[in-house]
Amino acid sequence: METAEIQRRWLTYFGDRGHSVVPSASLVSDDPTLMFTVAGMVPFIPYLTGVVPSPFDRATSVQKCIRTLDIEEVGKTTRHGTFFQMNGNFSFGDYFKEGAIGFAWELLTSSEADGGLGFRDSDLWVTVYEEDDEAYELWQKVAGVPTSRIQRMGREDNYWSTGQAGPAGPCSEIYFDRGSEFGPDGGPAVDDTRYLELWNLVFMQYAIDNVRSKVDFDVVGELPQKNIDTGMGMERVAFIKQGVANMYEIDQVRPVLDRAAELSGRKYGADPVDDVRMRVVADHVRSALMLMTDGVAPSNDQRGYVLRRLLRRSIRSMQLLGVKEASFPELFSASKDAMAPAYPEVASEFSRTLSLATSEEESFLGTLEAGTTILDVAVSKATDAGQATLDGDTAFVLHDTYGFPIDLTLEMAEEAGLGVDQERFASLMSEQRDRAKQDAKKKRSQVADTSVYREFRQHGETVFLGYDDLRNESSVLGLIRDGIAVSSVGPGDTAEVILAETTLYPESGGQVADQGTLEAPGVVATVLDVQRPVSGLISHTVHVDQGELAVGQSVEVLVDEPNRRRARQAHSATHLIHAALRDTLGPHATQAGSLNRSGYMRLDFSWTQGLAADQKLEIEAIANRAIHDDLEVSTKVLPIDEAKALGAMALFGEKYGDTVRMVDIGGPWSRELCAGTHVASSAQIGVINLVHESSISAGARRVEALVGMEALSEFSRERELVAGLQQTLKAPRADIPARIDELINQVRQMEKTIESLTQKGLGGAIERLAPTATTYGPVNGVVGRADEVASADDLRHVAQNVLQRLGSGAQLVALGADIAGRATIVVVANSDAVDQGVHAGNLVKESVAVVGGGGGGKPQLAQGGGPDAAGLDKALETLASSLRQL
Repeated sequence: METAEIQRRWLTYFGDRGHSVVPSASLVSDDPTLMFTVAGMVPFIPYLTGVVPSPFDRATSVQKCIRTLDIEEVGKTTRHGTFFQMNGNFSFGDYFKEGAIGFAWELLTSSEADGGLGFRDSDLWVTVYEEDDEAYELWQKVAGVPTSRIQRMGREDNYWSTGQAGPAGPCSEIYFDRGSEFGPDGGPAVDDTRYLELWNLVFMQYAIDNVRSKVDFDVVGELPQKNIDTGMGMERVAFIKQGVANMYEIDQVRPVLDRAAELSGRKYGADPVDDVRMRVVADHVRSALMLMTDGVAPSNDQRGYVLRRLLRRSIRSMQLLGVKEASFPELFSASKDAMAPAYPEVASEFSRTLSLATSEEESFLGTLEAGTTILDVAVSKATDAGQATLDGDTAFVLHDTYGFPIDLTLEMAEEAGLGVDQERFASLMSEQRDRAKQDAKKKRSQVADTSVYREFRQHGETVFLGYDDLRNESSVLGLIRDGIAVSSVGPGDTAEVILAETTLYPESGGQVADQGTLEAPGVVATVLDVQRPVSGLISHTVHVDQGELAVGQSVEVLVDEPNRRRARQAHSATHLIHAALRDTLGPHATQAGSLNRSGYMRLDFSWTQGLAADQKLEIEAIANRAIHDDLEVSTKVLPIDEAKALGAMALFGEKYGDTVRMVDIGGPWSRELCAGTHVASSAQIGVINLVHESSISAGARRVEALVGMEALSEFSRERELVAGLQQTLKAPRADIPARIDELINQVRQMEKTIESLTQKGLGGAIERLAPTATTYGPVNGVVGRADEVASADDLRHVAQNVLQRLGSGAQLVALGADIAGRATIVVVANSDAVDQGVHAGNLVKESVAVVGGGGGGKPQLAQGGGPDAAGLDKALETLASSLRQL
């Protein structure tokens, strides 16, 4: 049974039984405390916790999820995957334990011909919370499961909570018995490898408090509304139904694994180490494909860093399989073909995602080359010091800072005859993971903070009136100070104000929050920020300047009109620049983020290379022509499917409901889904001055522009700059570029003259030193001073040229110089000298110790120095003596 068919059966089954079928949310979580959607219930948290009233009594979804905490286990077990799909059914005060158990058992055990999943009753086991007698009895009554296959488990395994005070409840899990060849008898309590968890049913029925740990808390009562949250692991069901050994061999993953095997010329199943590498590639390529389809781009922080790590681990694994050249075009194409039947957007966005992937691969292949150089130096130092192992700190820095994979470090160190302190490396990695987990735990703990908004949200959604008006009368529904609801706030207080309606725009869609005031007789509060802490609710953070604000009070809401006007100009300018980018570069130059504030706009877009000067001029010109043409700006609220059919762009990172707001500028030329505020016609923008374009990550660029009066001010500053250049260069405006080129050429010619004179001086040193070669033990060489040089680079240049003059045989040159009051020594030797026991690095270390310094290097080239320039002759004599003793 194909994975897409399991998805279809799931949604059909629950849809036919009165559940609202909810599309998968983006992998980019709405929850500000989560980077990704990590579980199927995440999009439903506001409804399950009661913060936001649920729009449906029962729902079902197949949710895309990403988890990377156990990334090191990927490929080694049957079930660890970074991307997975969680099939869920949810009840919000509707059915409870009996209904959830009945649905789960019927879908699992009904025949495939009847639309079920066709599992045999006898292969399924159930666990319940040890004190949940109700669930224990219902499994027997509703599903007919014998008590011999129902096991009671403790809080550690069968109790769900957020880890904070709030809703919680017992769990019941369904396991599949894979057979005696996978482990001992005795059910999931004995072996969870043989008995594989398929489905988890959470019965959210209690309120808990005084949470001391996952298993230590106080149950303080029953919830007024009992909810159901269940999750069935799609990949686990798929690999059982498809008769394969693990999740990496199912139909959505195996094609990538097979392509990796073909490219490497190695056979899957022949070598356990290679098998793990192929499974890592298969998993990570799929995860990266899905993340990029949802708008994530590789970068060095947050979501982009996780994506970059997945991509780099894939490249690393292909390298260890012997594939040194780029392979992403082949691997990602295989993954696209496998995932598109379930997620059509994978195909429609593939050109953009492949461009991001190949750009990252090209960049990282260069990083691997640079990392190899860094590792070579570290290996050389370890060898010089007589160490048998490379220290774990170096391996960790290479891995964590430079992105150089530990597997390659191990392999290359072994080639140099060194081990790696893996225990220290593992310890540092463990510390890093612990920090990440603690940070994640800290962030998760903030989820419960939204409960303070529950009471206010139950009054309904905050009505936003700001599209048409800049002031309104409203009533204070609630006040929050330091995270706690209060009845009033006074002068000097900073607090959140919940209003019934507002004209103040809350930050969203790249547009910053409005500025303004809340006023009443004797009361003035300055608005510091406006946000949507939960869906449908607008919160105003204010500083109370005078008087007292109280719940139930009437206030006048006043928007700062000049600031709003300039923000509107910037937001509409962003739409124009986006359309101009697509006109100039093509449809793949899609927006990936924006910032619009008074007089300034910033737009990030998908593109792999810097814009040429003529492209930037063209983009700016197209946008300003649209302003000149005074295009009408119109908005319309309509169903999302209808808006998309009209060609409206839905932008990454934005969340849309069934009904959307569509903004047209000049008709279909610029047509986007957008909740922001805009000008009435393009001429009101004034002018756009494109001031900067840069890279923000592989495959993503950023343009920045000034808008309106700020753009005019910048033009004035540039005019003053040009006038100053005219005066300084004594040239008319049109001649300034040529005059600057002329000056640059003059400077370059002077630099060449200086370099030539320097080289002539160095040539004299070479001619003087080469004839002084004499025998030092087993080698012929020159040991002397070269005070003609001005830098260490010059000293190396002279030494290497003298060595070339000495010809064949065992030859060495050791030169010293007083450079800016510091004794500097360089030693170069040919391979024959090294064969005779010469090690340039050791010679330098010994000699520079005389001048109070340090240094070292490889057997054929080394450099060092010290502060005691007066001791240079003694240092060179020490070096010569060491040579004679070889």
